Amino acid sequence: MSIAQRLEALGITLPPVSVPAAAYVPFVRSGNMVFLSGHIAKKDGQVWVGQLGKTMATEEGKQAARAVAIDLLGTLAVAANGLDNVVRIVKATSLVNSAPDFTEHHLVTNGFSELIGEVFGEAGKHARSAFGVAQIPLGACVEIELIVEVR
Repeated sequence: MSIAQRLEALGITLPPVSVPAAAYVPFVRSGNMVFLSGHIAKKDGQVWVGQLGKTMATEEGKQAARAVAIDLLGTLAVAANGLDNVVRIVKATSLVNSAPDFTEHHLVTNGFSELIGEVFGEAGKHARSAFGVAQIPLGACVEIELIVEVR
């Protein structure tokens, strides 16, 4: 099954590349590596605001991380000149806006990792870090950046 067929089966339509909210670019390609800037969670086209362990539960955070994955895929499709040019998802870094006593950052980030695995199979298995932070720009609940090897 092609990546396009997997996305269709999952009911996913890739969004256009997000416009940066500050002085940076959405991605940088250096040789066969693509570095995607952090993408924040959005719901219904708006920033998905919240703080895990305070205003949001883990399962909702997991859905937000999945939404970030979809936005990252839209940017990656442009950066790689098509998702079929992805060789391997190398590393993800996940920032979770969380209350001081929240400890399920890894479970929130699974929303991203599980979708990436469904889309890319073996090539989607990646290294990752998940951190709890006091705040994310615009009050977003999750932000994820990505490093990818491409053809």
